This record gives sequence, C-alpha cells and structure tokens, in this order.
Amino acid sequence: MGKSKHIGGKIMTLRELQSLLLKLLPRLIDKIYESGYEVTGGDLWSKPGYKAHKVNSNHYIRLAIDLNLFKDGEYLQDTMAHKPFGEYWESLHPLCRWGGRINPKTKKSYGDGNHYALEHLGSW
Repeated sequence: MGKSKHIGGKIMTLRELQSLLLKLLPRLIDKIYESGYEVTGGDLWSKPGYKAHKVNSNHYIRLAIDLNLFKDGEYLQDTMAHKPFGEYWESLHPLCRWGGRINPKTKKSYGDGNHYALEHLGSW
C-alpha cells in the first residue's frame, strides 16, 4: 500500500497510520465521557462493497471509525452533536479528519458527524 506524508514531513506506512488511529482514539473517547456523554463503536472496518461506505472509504483500510454518541441514554444522530468532539479529534494530529467538517468545494457539511478518520493518500 502507499504511504502518507503528514505536515511534519514524516512518511508513514498504512500500518503505522492504523496504529496511530488506535493510539489517538482513547483520547477522544475519554474526552467524550469527561463531557458527560457516552459512546459506542460503529464501523472500524468494513469489507469492500459494504453499501454504507463510499468506494474509497478509509473504513476498508482500518483508518476510520464511526462512533455513536449518547447523552442521558438518547442516541444523538445529528452531526452537530459531534462538533466539539470532531474539533477535538482534529486537534490531536495533522492527519485527523472529522466527517462533520464543511466541504470546501460545496460549502456544506459532509454530514457524517460520527465519522472520525486519519487521512491517507488524500482520502479520509
């Protein structure tokens, strides 16, 4: 597989990126719980062809996870419920990407607020 270069210029292999994702996830999960929310895991890995993900989804290469957010037992499906956690995720590393971010091309939210990923070869 290809390699990604992050802002610091270090070239990282896919395996190194997969390890980085799992290293950073506990920080995000702790932040969610410290904020009075709960979370369950969604798709960390999907088989190619799984209709819930686009063709070049980073779920297929274990560089993305969907997290289901809860407050007082209520499942929060709205992208903006994830916003403080998405912004926190993006602050953890230059390759961290959040699915609720505004698409610079369309000026609209990607609308996938529960999607937390690392960028690899331009995809996330």
